[in-house]
Amino acid sequence: MEDDRADFSLPRALKQYLDDPKTIPCSDADQALLDQEDNLESLSAAQISRVLDPIVDTLAPDPSYIMRSSILDTLYLLLKNLSILPAPSVGKVIDIICSGLSAETEAAREDIERDAQENLKGHKELLEVYAFLLQWAVAGLETRTVNDKSSSSAAPSRKSKGKTKSSTTSIDTTAQLQLALEVMCKVLKLKLLRMFVTSSERDTFISLFTRPVYLVLENEQRVKNTAIRMHVFKVLCMAVKHHGHAFGAQTSIVQNLTYFEHLSEPMAEFLQILSEQYDYPQLVDEILRELSNKEFNANDTRGPKAVSGFLIRLSELAPRLMIKQMALVVMFLESESYNLRCAVLEATGNLIVELTKEDERSDNHKAQLNSFFELLEERFLDTNPYARSKAIQVYITKLLDLDTKFPKRRQRAADLAYRSLQDKSSNVRRNAIKLLTKLLETHPFGALHGGTLKRSEWFERQSAVEAELAAIQEPIREEIAHDSAVDGEASLLDAPTQIEGQDEEPTSQSAQPPAPIATEDRSEDIVRLQLTRRYYAEALRFIDTIHSASELVSQLLTSKNKSEVMEAMDFFKSLDAHRVETAKQGIRKMLRLIWTKGNSDEGKGIQTHLIEIYKDLFFNAPDGFSENERANYVARNMISLTFDTSAAELTSLEQLLSKMMSEGHISDLVVQKLWHIYGVMKREISRKQRRGSIIVLGMLALADPDIVIRELETIMKIGLGPIGRSDLSLAKYTCLGLRHISPIGRKSTKSISLGKLPNDHPILARLSTLAELETENREWFGVAEHALSAIYALAKHPDNVCTDIIRRKTKSVFESVPLPDPPKAADDEDQEMVDAVEEIVEPEGRVKASDLGFFPLAQLLFIVGHVAVKQIVHMELCELDFKRRKAEQEKSKDKESPSRAKNDADELDQIGGTTEDDFTEAMAVIRERELLHAGNALLSNFGPLVRDICSNNTDYQNRTLQAQATLCMAKLMCVSADYCEENLPLLITIMERSEDPITRSNAVIALGDMAVCFNHLIDENTDFLYRRLNDIDVSVKRTCLMTLTFLILAGQVKVKGQLGEMAKCLEDSDRRIADLSRMFFSELSTKDNAVYNHFVDMFSLLSADRHLGEDEFRRILKFLSTFIEKDKHAKQLAEKLAARLPKCESERQWNDVAYALSLLQHKNEDIQATIAGGFRIVQGAGQGEDV
Repeated sequence: MEDDRADFSLPRALKQYLDDPKTIPCSDADQALLDQEDNLESLSAAQISRVLDPIVDTLAPDPSYIMRSSILDTLYLLLKNLSILPAPSVGKVIDIICSGLSAETEAAREDIERDAQENLKGHKELLEVYAFLLQWAVAGLETRTVNDKSSSSAAPSRKSKGKTKSSTTSIDTTAQLQLALEVMCKVLKLKLLRMFVTSSERDTFISLFTRPVYLVLENEQRVKNTAIRMHVFKVLCMAVKHHGHAFGAQTSIVQNLTYFEHLSEPMAEFLQILSEQYDYPQLVDEILRELSNKEFNANDTRGPKAVSGFLIRLSELAPRLMIKQMALVVMFLESESYNLRCAVLEATGNLIVELTKEDERSDNHKAQLNSFFELLEERFLDTNPYARSKAIQVYITKLLDLDTKFPKRRQRAADLAYRSLQDKSSNVRRNAIKLLTKLLETHPFGALHGGTLKRSEWFERQSAVEAELAAIQEPIREEIAHDSAVDGEASLLDAPTQIEGQDEEPTSQSAQPPAPIATEDRSEDIVRLQLTRRYYAEALRFIDTIHSASELVSQLLTSKNKSEVMEAMDFFKSLDAHRVETAKQGIRKMLRLIWTKGNSDEGKGIQTHLIEIYKDLFFNAPDGFSENERANYVARNMISLTFDTSAAELTSLEQLLSKMMSEGHISDLVVQKLWHIYGVMKREISRKQRRGSIIVLGMLALADPDIVIRELETIMKIGLGPIGRSDLSLAKYTCLGLRHISPIGRKSTKSISLGKLPNDHPILARLSTLAELETENREWFGVAEHALSAIYALAKHPDNVCTDIIRRKTKSVFESVPLPDPPKAADDEDQEMVDAVEEIVEPEGRVKASDLGFFPLAQLLFIVGHVAVKQIVHMELCELDFKRRKAEQEKSKDKESPSRAKNDADELDQIGGTTEDDFTEAMAVIRERELLHAGNALLSNFGPLVRDICSNNTDYQNRTLQAQATLCMAKLMCVSADYCEENLPLLITIMERSEDPITRSNAVIALGDMAVCFNHLIDENTDFLYRRLNDIDVSVKRTCLMTLTFLILAGQVKVKGQLGEMAKCLEDSDRRIADLSRMFFSELSTKDNAVYNHFVDMFSLLSADRHLGEDEFRRILKFLSTFIEKDKHAKQLAEKLAARLPKCESERQWNDVAYALSLLQHKNEDIQATIAGGFRIVQGAGQGEDV
């Protein structure tokens, strides 16, 4: 054996292995293998087994035979090619090495225990050989695993060719690796210091185990295997604890955290095991110290992210270790990486959670908690939005659910969240809303009075406690004062020593005076009431913070960020659950979200979430209710939604309820309950409830018209009967519900069971009666509008019905009350109406004597104007219906029999023409020439009448009459271009000079309508519209802004430099005007660089306005500049503006231009040079010293 003994030196072998394993000589290997050294993959498992079996037989009785050069070289050769060997052969090689090392370890342990020093040198050499082979084998296994994985991912569908190839790829090395790790643990249990005298020898030997272990950790799949991971941790723990591997482990762990993200959590787990099971916490301290001093490359994201995961996981597994080294952890807050700062914040939350689990309440414990909370609170102002969000999330996910409530810290968190609602980052705002919602849901003020947070109730409770406290304290004060007075009199006779003693007693609040037991009871009551008062004060402070926050959250309902909007909706839902007063405002405001465009996932998500919110708030009855009680509950809630609502809110509610009805969220029983409320006659019911029921029913009819059709008799009896005439609001909403029967304008695809009604139908007769109703109530105008609209929606020939209404009303007006100085047109009209026979029912009351003759005439003019507009719409619908039928007839020509096609063609010819162009032209002629200008046209007599009334406002001074005459004239102007052109100057004059803001607003809207109908007439007069943006009345200004917004965005008017007037509205004192202006420019910016194209014109107009303050000018300009996004545009604008600098006549002008240039973000040296040149020119001209 001596001749065959291998010359093995661990340092030499290790150096050769690390340089290149292929260079290790193996000349004495088995000849069969040497012959196929370059083609070992062609050998089968059986062929290799014939080589390995003798080695197994040799090593089984004595592992020392590994030193034979033939055996060692054979193993060297096989390990070199381990990646291409058949799977059974790989397993056999691993088994040989592991079994040999295990046997040798057992032998060495026995000799160490027997203190057989003469044998230890031999054991040392054998252990080195086996350890070296094991290191090589494990590394080969990992290389093979990586290669197999990469080849399978590169060609997943490729089928392996040949028997040998398939055998090499189908191998699971987990079992072999686990066996190798178990043997390593067995070796590390030895007292290696007895064999390895020097530390360098021991470290080299230990590295034979740790190096392959770290290589295993680099494989993410290996780390996910719990058994492998635990064995790896055990090897490393034993190496660190017993064999001086601490520094090596520290270096390797820091490197692994830098380069391998998947090791962040496993390394924390390893350190926890090392600390708790092996009692070696020092390594944690050293690693934290090294990491805290490490500087990461600005472009390196993987390193900080891995370290962040490590810190978070370590704080979860071993919080005590981290608390001890918090001074090192806090240093990460100075890092430029927001990932590291976020990790410290989350770790801090974990540490707070850990501290709250302790029963200890020492000063040090409180100081630690306070310092951790202060750290989190400071980071609400971190420079990075992700870090600010993380600070908020720590409260949401970790701290607010703790049993310990920390009331002072909760209030501080609420204040910080309120401030964060104004953050520029939508992510921070979203999390701030979430934090406020969580604070609400976990508030600590439910112990005495339940969980509600209604401020008025809490304020009453506080006042009651203060009154009770005052009632108890006052007698005590009087008693003390009385005793002091008596003692003062007695002191004249007492000795000085007695005086001092008596003076000390009342001054001490804590001392117990010699009083009855009742005084002690009162003292206890005082302490209790004082604590209660403080409790109420804290609750009120929290409620006030929530109230303030709800105003900001309400504004965020209009955010463009979907998640932010949804969090805001959930916030108001939580407010409602806790009965906070401001909940109603937000719940109403979120109604408008039903109009969110549903053509995207975000839009659909918001709409769906809104419906879910409303279902939870108003449609889901409490548990335990019967079906009938649930229906009553839902019906009452739906009616309550209509109380104290604006027209815009009702429109949004209509869309919401109709959508919910179409989706099946509202049952038939609820509809029945609503009809029962509407139609109840036997007992008194509030007007608001009856109105609310028909409002809701009309909204539901948008989705299902049969809801109204089935109850027409109830409608005639209630809304169109005496009750409706006495409650005009009820009549108005009843007419609106009837309008929803018609399919015109509805999106519902349901078939309508009710066709067009004949002109003598009772419904139309009742609607006509409402339209002709004589009353002094100004709500009649709304009733008449909806009644006439319902007639046009339901009647088969609505023009005939409305003609009769106008004739009867005209006769009633001109026969019943003589008008002062009536115009000639009225006389002619009176002659035409002689044949009117039906008279209106006498109204219940009369108008004032000063209004006699004016209000009925105003009613008549309103009817005329509205009929004119509805007649235009009716004609357009007739035209559309003709075209539809024409298209259907042409489409079905080939499918139908010739006789039926001929009948349809004849019918279409009878309608008014054989071609679409002929029909359209005929309609245009009727609209332009016949409705207002034909001799026998009913409306032709009213054109001169309204013009005369509007022109002679001194003769007709009644404000209502003037408003309705102007409105009627404006509607008639939308019918005919000639009439429009003739009366346009008069309408503009009224818009400019009328003292009535309603009249001016109507004129503005009318001009907007005419811009759509007769663009060529209005295009030259748009300046008059823009002037109304400076109207003294806010409502006129808002109406004008909305009108211009529609016209400009729809492309109906050309912008000629007047956008500066729109820009001034950005700084309007009225919030809604400013918000509407912002919305306008945001929409305008999406249309072909519109803001860029008009930027210079807007700048000129704003800069020239001396009434506009410099601060306001700058805020407007800063907002507009945000829409200049392209560098090309910024450069061109800068060049245009810089050219103005030499022409500036004042310092203010120069400052305006310079400020505008500073807003154009770019990196263009020419622009900078232009600015600098402008400064020198102005300095030279002596026009300013400072910019």
